[in-house]
Amino acid sequence: MDAAEVIRELREDRAEQDVEERFRSRVALVIAVLATLLAVASLGGGNVGEEVVNANIHASDTWAFYQAKNIRQTSLNLAADEMEAMLLASGASIGAEARRDIEAKVAKYRATSARYDDEPDPDAPADSLRGEGKKQLRARAASFEARRDRAQEQDANFDYASVLFQIAIVLGSVAILALSRPTLGVALVLGGAATLLMLNGFLLAVHLPL
Repeated sequence: MDAAEVIRELREDRAEQDVEERFRSRVALVIAVLATLLAVASLGGGNVGEEVVNANIHASDTWAFYQAKNIRQTSLNLAADEMEAMLLASGASIGAEARRDIEAKVAKYRATSARYDDEPDPDAPADSLRGEGKKQLRARAASFEARRDRAQEQDANFDYASVLFQIAIVLGSVAILALSRPTLGVALVLGGAATLLMLNGFLLAVHLPL
């Protein structure tokens, strides 16, 4: 082998090493990007997970308050019904003053019971959910449930995105070791799908059939 052939082979080896080095550098950059996106997806998933818990607690507490109001309202109505039945049964045997007192209590119980149905906050806007009436409590509980359901749907997107990012990172590492472009291609496809899921977790532009 003459000197020219040796030099040519050395150049070819050097060129091949440069190609491999560039490939490894690019894959390392891809892995770094995927790891960053994984961190973002994990943060988003953690935030919506907290939202699920908090919204569910608020919904449960609000429904419990609603049930307490409903029980109290039922008790007032039953008491008013009993007093009215007593007035009918007693007829003229009950004195006029006692009758007025009982009728006043019945009217008070009926008014309180009616107030329990709709009791908005006087300092809040007309369309506000603030207030302690059953109407406001029911609407507020439904609002918390809607927030919980939305957060649960977001969480599913972030969970799937995190899994795909992790798989893509592993495949990227394999691509570096094996110098495999097809493996890198699969990692990029999975990373792209994970990115779309992550974005959908924030925006919920598409509802997953899952």
